[in-house]
Amino acid sequence: MRFFLYTLGDESVPQPPPTPELMVEMGKFMEDVTKAGVLVATGGVAPTALGSKVSLEGGEYTVTDGPFIEAKELIGGWAIVDVRDKDEAIEWTKRFLAVVGGGESRVRQIFGPEDGF
Repeated sequence: MRFFLYTLGDESVPQPPPTPELMVEMGKFMEDVTKAGVLVATGGVAPTALGSKVSLEGGEYTVTDGPFIEAKELIGGWAIVDVRDKDEAIEWTKRFLAVVGGGESRVRQIFGPEDGF
């Protein structure tokens, strides 16, 4: 089963660069998740100021460039893991949060052709 794990960001709060110690711990975590064979992909998301919103209504497309002030929750970083079940996805998420020292992550199952979608 594949799961999309993501953290939430807040563009109004400046984020300091990661410390060297955090980078070492994150490197160890990434090595563990890779060796376990569950990591499919990972990355971060650029600020909304660099994004665009595309809408279709009444046959007309509208493209609006960011930033998106109305956004209440923004995706900060993300990972896709391929695990046995949701419980395993939650365990990897707990390990990630322990490395970064707290915060909040969401765990969402991804459906694909193997799931009849």
